[in-house]
Amino acid sequence: MWDNFGFEFVNYYFVPGLVLGCIYALGAIGITLTFGILRFANFAHGEIMMTGAFLTWTFLELSKLIFGFYFHPLIACIPSIFIAIAIALSVDRFFYKPFRDSPTIMIVMASFGMMLIIRSLVQVIWGPNQITFVKGIAKPNGFLRDLSGSFDIMLLVPSKHLFIILGTVIIMLAFNYMLTRTRIGKAMRAVSDSPDLAKVTGIDVEQVVRGENGIMSLIPEGSIIVDHTTASAKIALDLYDFCKSSKNVSFIDAPVSGGQAGAENGQLTIMVGGDESSYLKIEPLIKSY
Repeated sequence: MWDNFGFEFVNYYFVPGLVLGCIYALGAIGITLTFGILRFANFAHGEIMMTGAFLTWTFLELSKLIFGFYFHPLIACIPSIFIAIAIALSVDRFFYKPFRDSPTIMIVMASFGMMLIIRSLVQVIWGPNQITFVKGIAKPNGFLRDLSGSFDIMLLVPSKHLFIILGTVIIMLAFNYMLTRTRIGKAMRAVSDSPDLAKVTGIDVEQVVRGENGIMSLIPEGSIIVDHTTASAKIALDLYDFCKSSKNVSFIDAPVSGGQAGAENGQLTIMVGGDESSYLKIEPLIKSY
């Protein structure tokens, strides 16, 4: 089975397809974050990735010119990463921020125009022709080839493909940890659910967009936040988790209700949810309403 079908399928179709899918997945991470927080598809995201690749090639050529040998692409990409981040922040600051409160179609068209601008600049600076990082045929990883050969399975996978697959897995796990365990990740999720509510709770939406801590960090340790809004239970739970991870700040969900009958009779109904110890501290305040 392996001799007739498996060798060709795995080495010439499955592995290259998996590598290409990993590259697309890395781009999709940025697209997903942008769409989740800003609610628009950033057409220029791929062009910024492309610019980073061309900058890496430029640093490879500079290393040959200055030091007499080529750096490894993983080393040459380090300054390219910071330059690409600076480009992305500049595009957001000068082209996207002015349209933040405008209809979505306006910021989408702005991103489409930015895509054409960056693509044209790349063609002007580096030319329209294809360039390669490392010339020649990529040799398969010797260790993996010998190891798979001992099991009568010959895997001919270049080392660069292994770097791409492993790097994609590590980056995805790191992003998952950031979004679920860190303060800025939970702030991003809060902004994604409701930017207005995030502002009310002390999250600086602009800071979240730029990947920095919100002003929630200024709340003193041991404080208790009482939320009287009628936000959804999911948002309340997210805010509860966010407050717990932020200097051990307590969060009490106390939506005010009563409806028309309560208003006519002068009765105020408050449903309280949260830690019992935190509620006991604010109980006198609730009963004083």
